[in-house]
Amino acid sequence: MMAYELYSIDVKNRIEFIGILPERRKDPKRITNESILNWGRMILGNRENDKKIFYKCITIDDNPDGVLGI
Repeated sequence: MMAYELYSIDVKNRIEFIGILPERRKDPKRITNESILNWGRMILGNRENDKKIFYKCITIDDNPDGVLGI
């Protein structure tokens, strides 16, 4: 399963992990850089407008036991 690790960079260039967004969309045309970054901005909220956001694509192994392994 494809997923995205989202990070923010503050004004002092410190990197902070935001979270992991698993990709669930079936239509690849809907997957854009901006749609991924919008999720990160939504998580940060309006008070964090001065932070830059970036992401890294990762693969999460599907596990039949219900536990995700990265």
